[in-house]
Amino acid sequence: MPGNTENPSQPPRWADRLLEWFCAPHLLEEIQGDLHEHFQRDSERFGYKTARWKYILNVSGFLRPFALKRKPDPYPSTSLFTQIMLSNYLKIALRNLIRNKVHSFINIFGLAAGMAVAMLIGLWIYDEMSFEKYNPNYDRIAQVKQNQTFNGSVETWPTMPLPMGEVLRSNYGSNFKHVVISSWPEQRFLTVGDKTITISGNYMERDAPQLMALKMVKGLKDGLKDPASIMLSESTAKAIFGEENPIDKVIKLENKTEVKVTGVYENVPRNSRFSNVSFIIPWKQKLIENKWMETMENPWGMNGFIVYVQIADNMDMTEVSGKIKEVKKNHIAPDEAKYKPEIFLHPMSKWHLYSEFKNGVNIGGGIEFVWLFGFIGFFVLLLACINFMNLSTARSEKRAKEVGIRKAVGSVRGQLIAQFFSESLLVVTFAFMLSLVLVQLILPFFNEVSGKKMLILWSNPIFWLLSVGFSIITGLISGSYPALYLSSFQPVKVLKGVFKAGRLAAVPRKVLVVVQFTVSVTLIIGTIIVFRQIQFAKNRPVGYNRDRLVVMQPLTKDIHNHFEAVREELKSTGAVTEMAESSGPMTAVWSTNGGFDWKGKDPNLACDFPTTSVSPYYGKTVGWQFKQGRDFSKEYATDSSAFVINEAAVKFMGLKNPIGEMIKWDNKRYKVIGVIKDMIVESPYQAVRPSLFNMADTHDSFIVFKLNPAKSAGEAIEKIENVHKKYAPGTPFDYKFVDEEFSHKFGEEERIGKLVTFFAALAIFISCLGLFGLASFMAEQRTKEIGIRKVLGATVLNLWSLLSKDFVLLVIVSFLIASPLAYYFMHNWLQKYDYRSEISWWIFAASGFGAMAIALLTVSYQAVKAALMNPVKSLKTE
Repeated sequence: MPGNTENPSQPPRWADRLLEWFCAPHLLEEIQGDLHEHFQRDSERFGYKTARWKYILNVSGFLRPFALKRKPDPYPSTSLFTQIMLSNYLKIALRNLIRNKVHSFINIFGLAAGMAVAMLIGLWIYDEMSFEKYNPNYDRIAQVKQNQTFNGSVETWPTMPLPMGEVLRSNYGSNFKHVVISSWPEQRFLTVGDKTITISGNYMERDAPQLMALKMVKGLKDGLKDPASIMLSESTAKAIFGEENPIDKVIKLENKTEVKVTGVYENVPRNSRFSNVSFIIPWKQKLIENKWMETMENPWGMNGFIVYVQIADNMDMTEVSGKIKEVKKNHIAPDEAKYKPEIFLHPMSKWHLYSEFKNGVNIGGGIEFVWLFGFIGFFVLLLACINFMNLSTARSEKRAKEVGIRKAVGSVRGQLIAQFFSESLLVVTFAFMLSLVLVQLILPFFNEVSGKKMLILWSNPIFWLLSVGFSIITGLISGSYPALYLSSFQPVKVLKGVFKAGRLAAVPRKVLVVVQFTVSVTLIIGTIIVFRQIQFAKNRPVGYNRDRLVVMQPLTKDIHNHFEAVREELKSTGAVTEMAESSGPMTAVWSTNGGFDWKGKDPNLACDFPTTSVSPYYGKTVGWQFKQGRDFSKEYATDSSAFVINEAAVKFMGLKNPIGEMIKWDNKRYKVIGVIKDMIVESPYQAVRPSLFNMADTHDSFIVFKLNPAKSAGEAIEKIENVHKKYAPGTPFDYKFVDEEFSHKFGEEERIGKLVTFFAALAIFISCLGLFGLASFMAEQRTKEIGIRKVLGATVLNLWSLLSKDFVLLVIVSFLIASPLAYYFMHNWLQKYDYRSEISWWIFAASGFGAMAIALLTVSYQAVKAALMNPVKSLKTE
C-alpha cells in the first residue's frame, strides 16, 4: 500500500503512517484508497511536488474526524507528528517573512529596538539594585543617623558626636558585632621617595576592614592596630609601588607623618559608597593629628563624625534601632533637649535608593528613578509589540483565505493559534538576536549618559534565563491578538468571498495606535519639562560672581601661615585681583551651628544655621551683593565680633532694621554689619537657608582666587602654581573652577533628562515604524480606489489628505489623552523642588505639534508615493 517517498508514483510514507495510527481500522482501507486515487490524478496533472503537498493536506483533513475512534498508543509516531507540525509552522513562518520583506523588517527591527531599550533599562536597574551587595553582610550593616528639630522642622543628619561609637560599644555591645567610627572621605597626599600622589580615603577604626568585607590581596585585615599604619587599595598600591610588594614599606603622609603599609585590599566595587576609599588610616592617627578632639568641652554638642555598625547575628535591625533611640538625649545638657535628638539605624540596603528624608521620614530617593525607567522600559517594549499586532491584523485579509482553507481541511482553532504564535516567536527570536547587537553598540553611549560602566552579562546564567523568558513573554504578548483574531475567521464566509474585515475590525488597530502615540507624547512633554526645570534653576541668581573664580583646598597650613605674602605676590604678578580664605567651600555647607539668640526670638525655637568663617577680603573676592551695610574690614577691630547675614536670615529672624542688631552666639554678642543677597551654595532647586558669616582666624580650609580678567585663565593658574610651589614645596597644587563645581549640582537631573530624551526618541521611532507599516498597507489596500480617484480628477494633495486624515485624528486623540496624564505626573514631580518652573501651555502645544509633524512625515512618504502612482497600473492591480 504505502510506497516509497522517492518513487513519484507513491505518496509519502510518513503521511500514510499518520493515517494508519489515527484512523479506525475498519475505515482505513477505504480512506487510503480514495486518497491514493486523488494523489495519482494530481501527480499526473500538477506534478509530484504539488500532489505531495495536496496529499498531506488531505491526510490532515481526515485526521480530526477519526482521531478519537481509537485509543492512541505511545508510539514514536506521536513525536513524529509533533515534529511535522513544528516543521510546517517554521516553514510557513519563514516564507511569510521572506514574502513580506518590509512588513518583516518593521516587525523585527521594531521589536529589536523595544527589546534593546528594555534590556538597557534592565541592566541599569540591575546596577542600581546591586549597590553594596558585594558585602555578604549587606542586610546587617547600617549607618547611625539622627533626627533633630531645627528651625521649626525635623532634619535628618548623617553625622554623630565623637563619643557615640564608644557608648554603643560599652552600653549596647551585645547588639552589635562591629561599631566603627569614620571620618568623611578626605584628600591626602602620599609620598614615597620622589613620587607623590593625591587620593581620597578615610580615617577609620580597626574593625573597618571586617565591616566593609574587604578582600585582602596582601597583609591581614587587622592591619589598623598600629596608629602609624595604613592600608591601601590595590590600585593605589600599584600607583605608588608598581609591581613591588608594598607590605612594610614606609609612606610619608603629607610630608609629616610616616606610616607603614600593613595591608593591600581589592578595589571596592564601583557600585558602593566605599568605592573611593583608596586608603584607610587608623582612627587613632586622626586623634593624634587633632588633639582638640579629645579635649572638647562639650563632645556631645559637635556632630562631625560618621558611625557605621554591623548588628549581631541574632538581632533585628528595627529592634536595635529602637533600643538606641534615646542615646544622645540621655547624654546632652538640659538646654539642648529642645533639639529633640533621636538616633536610628539606616540600613546599608537603603543607602543608595532610599537616601532622602523629609521631616524625619524616609521619602525614597533613587528608587523613584528605578520605577520611572522600569515603566518606560515596559511601555517602549509595549509599543514594539503593538506594531506587531497592528501590522499582523492589518494584513488579516491577505491571510483570511489561508485560514479558511486550513479550517476547511480540518485544522482546529488551537492549531491555528499555535501556528501564529510560532510565527511571532520566530520574529521575536530574530529580534532578540538583533537586540543583543544593538545593545552592544549602544552601551558605550548609554554608559556615558548614565554615568555607569555596565556590560552585558554574557556569562551570567540568570541573565540568559531572564532574557529567554522575557523573549518568550514578548512573543506571546505580541502574537496573542493576531493569533486569536486570525484564528477566529469563519471558513465558509472567507472561501465564498463574502468575508470583509469591516470598519469595526480597524478599531483595535486604531486603539493601539492611540496607545503608542499617547506614550510617545507623554514622554515628549516630560522631557521638555525636565529640561525646562534644569534651565530654570541654572538661570536662578546665585548671589555672587562665579566667573573666573577658583577654589583650592590646601592640604597643609603653609599657604595660611604666609597668606599675606602670597596674596601680595599674586596680586603683583597680575594673576589675581583678590584672594581670600574661608572655612567652607563655595558650593556646599560644611558647618552649621545652633545656640543663636536675638531680640524677639521665640525662646522655644531651636535653630541651626550654616555658619562660615572668612577672611576680610572674602566678600570682595567672591562678589558679595550687598543689600544693606558693609563688608568685613581689617580697619575695624570690632569686626571680629560681627556678622554679615543673608536675606533668608533677615526674613527668618524677623529683623526689620537688621544693621546694628545684636545676635548672641555661645554667650558672645555679634553685631550685624551687612546684609547680602542669598547665595546659592547648596541645591539650586531648594530654598536658601538662613546663613551667617563671621571674620575669624580659623578659616584655612579653603582658599578662593579671583583670576585677573586681563590674563588668560591658563596663564593665571600657572602663576598661582609657581607661587604655591614657593611657599608650599612638595605639596600638590589642586584647584577647581567654581562654575564647574556649581554645574555638578545639575548632574543628576541632566543625566535623567538625557536618558528620558533617549528613550522618548526611541519610543517615537518605534511608533513611527508602526505608522509607516500601516500607511504602507493602507496605500496598498486602496490602490484601485486611488487610481479611480486620479482618473476622476483628484490631485496629489487630495489623495495625500485622504490617506493622512485618519492618522491625524488618531494623533489628536493621543494628544488629548497624553496632556492630562503628563500634567499630573510632571506636576507631582516638580513638587519636590522648592524652586521650580511653571508648566506652561506652550509645552503641550509644542509637543502635540511635534508629534503631529512626525506622524505626518512618516505617513506622507507612503501617501505621496501612492498618489503619484500611474492610475493605469493601479487599475490593473489584482
